[in-house]
Amino acid sequence: MASHSVFEVVVLVVAVALYFLPALVADRRRRRDLLIIAMVNAVLGWTVIGWLLALYWAFQPNPPVDLVKQTKDRERRLGMGLFSRKLSDRIAARAARGSGGGNRKGPLQ
Repeated sequence: MASHSVFEVVVLVVAVALYFLPALVADRRRRRDLLIIAMVNAVLGWTVIGWLLALYWAFQPNPPVDLVKQTKDRERRLGMGLFSRKLSDRIAARAARGSGGGNRKGPLQ
């Protein structure tokens, strides 16, 4: 009788570990959003889709630490690149106009 209840306890522990496998994987991979993954796993894990979603999410790499700063830096670089390109085009157009026969003196020439 005692061995039967030990077997049941072992099966229960294995079933709970399998159910929370996505949270365990996220913890092992040191995910910063472990709590959210564990909550999705706990709430939606009983559906196969919820469990698979949590498992997939647990295997994804960590998001960047400061996403807002990286986004602003990227926008700034893109803006400066656009500005530089427009400025180069304007300088080239002005140089083409200046060498094209008309010797018009402008404020920058």
